[in-house]
Amino acid sequence: MQSVVITGMGIVSPLGHDVELFWNGLKAGRSGISVIDHFDVSGFGTKIAGQVRDFDPEALFGRKDARKMDRFVQFAVYAAEQAVRDAGLEPERVDRERFGVYVGTGIGGITTLTDNMEAYQQRGPGRVSPSLVPMMISNMAAAQISIRYGAMGPTLSPVTACSIGNTAIGEAFRLIRSGEADVIIAGGTEAAVHPLSLASFGNATALSKRNETPERASRPFDAERDGFVMAEGAGLLVLESLDHARRRGARIHAEVIGYGASSDAYHVVASHPEGEGAFLAMKRALQSAGVSAAEVDVVSAHATGTQVGDLAETIALKKLFGDQASRIPVTANKSMTGHMFGAAGGAEAIALIQSLKEGVIPPTINLDHPDPACDLDYVPHHARQAPLNIGLSNSFGFGGHNAAILLRKAEF
Repeated sequence: MQSVVITGMGIVSPLGHDVELFWNGLKAGRSGISVIDHFDVSGFGTKIAGQVRDFDPEALFGRKDARKMDRFVQFAVYAAEQAVRDAGLEPERVDRERFGVYVGTGIGGITTLTDNMEAYQQRGPGRVSPSLVPMMISNMAAAQISIRYGAMGPTLSPVTACSIGNTAIGEAFRLIRSGEADVIIAGGTEAAVHPLSLASFGNATALSKRNETPERASRPFDAERDGFVMAEGAGLLVLESLDHARRRGARIHAEVIGYGASSDAYHVVASHPEGEGAFLAMKRALQSAGVSAAEVDVVSAHATGTQVGDLAETIALKKLFGDQASRIPVTANKSMTGHMFGAAGGAEAIALIQSLKEGVIPPTINLDHPDPACDLDYVPHHARQAPLNIGLSNSFGFGGHNAAILLRKAEF
């Protein structure tokens, strides 16, 4: 089996649109949550989100190309550009048939869909864009990246809700490890901070309503947590076989050593209350890597700030680590970014890579009143220095989809 390494990273997030800005924001415990200002939220119970700001697609891609891509695709293409550049990858020198793209999204082109529905209702069928479908459908982020770089290998758009990023990275890892591909751009993207999705999640009572103090709204593991905060962005990685990376003299950020997936088989939106599926995904990631739980140095939690979800993940971590659970630092990036949905796994993988490289664990902010039932070491308030070698990252999604990836510090 091939060893699989990460050579490139790209990010679009509420904390910034390059890895350095994103990472520095996390280390500083800076919140990217603010009052939504790109549409009228006066009639909504929740008025806050993690918004991507200062993103100008026309400046990045030109007016003609930008208008052909929904916002979720724009985020993905720009994150891919960053990742390819960071990897020093010259696509024309890669075997195109062994170059793939695994990039997914949870909600897809909701803005394109609703804009065209409005045009149809107000002005009739002749005003619906012929580009509606190829702009809206979920596979278009992967397709646009594939076209841009001439990647003719397997192209996949996993739809596993909020676990998409880890699913994409994990499945890419499997394909490269098996020897079926050399290079895969993998991760997730999302642009769902939109009136329709805000209304739906709000009516489901899933969202925090701390509108007066948005930077304090996302509160994983806190006793006063009142729901998650919507966010948007993209997080993409370049994965390669170690042999391929070495042949071209690439810098290696980290190694992917394990991946596990599972289903709760329980409920369409609620986590299994005992964390059974989450535990299985983590256990399988360890098994695929051939390492023990005792070798894990840090956990990047899914931790969205919901009452049931955070408790279920805590229970699963206790089951995985047993008596050693209290010694494992667990960090919750969503306390700062909000929940980026399909983009969360890729973004959090980038944060974990940076943690392993620098020996720094970002904090879980807003953990002011720890939930007695959530009693692990969540690295509250301030970043922490620690020797780190192996990190575990969790992503869980609606429908009970669970995906965990295991990363190791580069030693090549």
